[in-house]
Amino acid sequence: MWLAVLSTIADASAADSDRFALQRMVRGDHDALAEVYDRHARLLYSLALRIVGRQPDAEDVLQEVFTQVWRQAGRYDTSRGSVAGWLVMLTRSRALDRLRRERGEPPAADVDWAAIDVVDPGAGADLRLVTAEQAARIRAALEALPDAQRVPLELGYYEGLSQSAIAGRLGVPLGTIKTRMRQALLRLRDALAETAP
Repeated sequence: MWLAVLSTIADASAADSDRFALQRMVRGDHDALAEVYDRHARLLYSLALRIVGRQPDAEDVLQEVFTQVWRQAGRYDTSRGSVAGWLVMLTRSRALDRLRRERGEPPAADVDWAAIDVVDPGAGADLRLVTAEQAARIRAALEALPDAQRVPLELGYYEGLSQSAIAGRLGVPLGTIKTRMRQALLRLRDALAETAP
């Protein structure tokens, strides 16, 4: 399920529209921000809600993300990755920062998310799109994992916990958590390779 967020990268035309909208934002076009919001807000809100667990917090995260997008549109390098991927990374980062603040932990170092390499689906024919069908395969593969393997992956992704923190939360030795997570990732890889078209 956690990889399903990648399914927002729908098609090359949406990716082109996103890149053009960012260019328009740099010139102060508020309608461009509204277009990107309309295209991605539902998924980003769902991701934020899944991570923070409360609607008001998820709404705040979404507002922080789009405020940051507006302010930093000019710093985003469209040749380095997709806008949709950038938005997902920003949302996850802001949501995890909110969780850390609630726990009294320092926020993660401020990361220049525009510099993170995210696959751009419009960049070339050799790059694969994550489609709704692929997202369904990923969800099915995750749901097929035993809880002992799936739960640590979800804690790592949605709560940003380290393997040590996951071990502490679950009351399981660190070596066991590392083994379970590795086995889970291998099982996911194999399951997805078997179902690939």
